[in-house]
Formats: sequence, structure tokens, C-alpha cells
Amino acid sequence: EKAKLLRSQPAQIVEPKGLLYVQQREFAVTTPKDGSVSILGSDDATTCHIVVLRHTGSGATCLTHCDGSDTEAEVSLIVSSVKSFSNSSGCGRLEVHLVGGFNDDRQLSQKLTNQLLRAFDLQPEDVHLVTFCVTELNDREEQDIHFPIIYGIAVNVKTAEIFPATFPEKGPDEDLRSAHVLTGAPLTSIYDAKTEQLRIGPYFWGPFPHVEFWLEQDDAQILQNLSTSPLAEPPHFVSHIRSTLTFLKDHPFPSQSLFPDRKPRIYKKNEEGLWEQICSDKI
Repeated sequence: EKAKLLRSQPAQIVEPKGLLYVQQREFAVTTPKDGSVSILGSDDATTCHIVVLRHTGSGATCLTHCDGSDTEAEVSLIVSSVKSFSNSSGCGRLEVHLVGGFNDDRQLSQKLTNQLLRAFDLQPEDVHLVTFCVTELNDREEQDIHFPIIYGIAVNVKTAEIFPATFPEKGPDEDLRSAHVLTGAPLTSIYDAKTEQLRIGPYFWGPFPHVEFWLEQDDAQILQNLSTSPLAEPPHFVSHIRSTLTFLKDHPFPSQSLFPDRKPRIYKKNEEGLWEQICSDKI
């Protein structure tokens, strides 16, 4: 019933004001007291799942975008991060919302759904499954081709409302963060709720293999080889991958070009509710 209700809602366009956008293999946790961020969101999930974990007592909320790279470790990480904001003696419970995936040919969505359920089940804490809109419950068919119904969601940290969403702005440092994922990064926390700062990096990788080769390929080749579900990708998938590959080509050694001082790039919301980079020396 809950999945049906969620699927029936049109995707809302979430503007950047008050938004913290979470990319694949990133997570962010905050509470209703946050003066900068009121919405956490992520999209472009095909076989990936977006997970929202919330403690009903403290309102501490985590959103992450999982791709099945190390599900058990990722779930432990997000549970402990939400608990760190929740007084264990207080009332309330942990609630989880799982959205994403579809009936893909390779059954990657199904596999990830099972991994997530198992990982939450293995937690010592009781976690209550509230929303389950994944894989076959998030699937639509068009001329024998399967697609996800919901590609992205947002959660309002103040009200706990969860809704289908798209995000015109995915910044800051979109290419840098995507490059981090493409080079095999583990799940990474990007936000410090205590200081209300978005912290990106420092990230390190070596030269990306065959980057010139991939940049020479046509769109069909990139889609076929660099997507888990080529037929179901959103229209901007190839341009996003090209942009990330170009970034990797331009920065084969980020320790020299991007993070010479080994410090993160730090952003804070300005008066307009938009991210603005702050000089790391002021910290």
C-alpha cells in the first residue's frame, strides 16, 4: 500500500535552497535542528537503491544511495551514524525506507534488495521497515522493456515526509564526487551536521585505466559498457559519464591538482540557502 501511494505521486522538482544532494556511495546525516539543510535527496537510481534511515525520537535522518558494493558494512555505518545523534535512553525507534531498483535483466536490483534486507535484519538494533518500494514494486513495463517508476526521492528532515523527486542542481563538485565513485570509493560521509558543513575529500586515485579510449567511444558504447541497466538510464547518463571521465583525464593525480594540502573542500549554506565554498584556513 505504501509503495503504491509513493509511486502514484509525481516527482517534485527540488530546488537547491536548503537541499543537500547525495550522490551514489555517499551518505549524509542530520537532524531537524539543522539551520542549513532541510531536505536530503538523491536520484538517477536505476538498479541502485536509495535508503532513508530515521530515528523517530531525535528525528536524526540519514539518506544514502547504495549500489551493492559492500552492503553489510554500509548498513552498519549508517545505523551507527544515526544512533550517534539519538539519545539511546530516549523514546523512539529506527525506521527505514527503501526505494529504487526495478525488474532488470541481470536481477541486480533483486540482489541488492535482498542484501539490504539481510543487512538491516543482522543489526543488533530493531529496525522497522516502513517503506518498501523496490525492484518489482518499483517496476513499469513499456514495449517489453522494464524501467524504474521512481528514480529519485527526497526526505524533509523537519517533517519526515518522503516523496519522489528530481534535482536540477546536484552540486557542488559534482564531477569530483562522481570521479571518486568511478575509481572505486567506499561509502563516504559528506556532511558534518554539527558545523553544518559539506565536506568533500580529500580524495585520491591513480590515472584512470583507458580513459582516452572511453572518451573516444560513441554514446551507445558508453551506455552499453558503463551502465548496469543501459535501457533504463535517464537521458543525461552518457553526458554525466563523459563529464566524469574528462575530469579523471584532467586530474590523474588529485593529490597534486585538487588536494595538495590534504584538506577537504568545505562548503556552507549562504543567506540564499545555496552552497558556498569557505576557505579551509579559517577552521
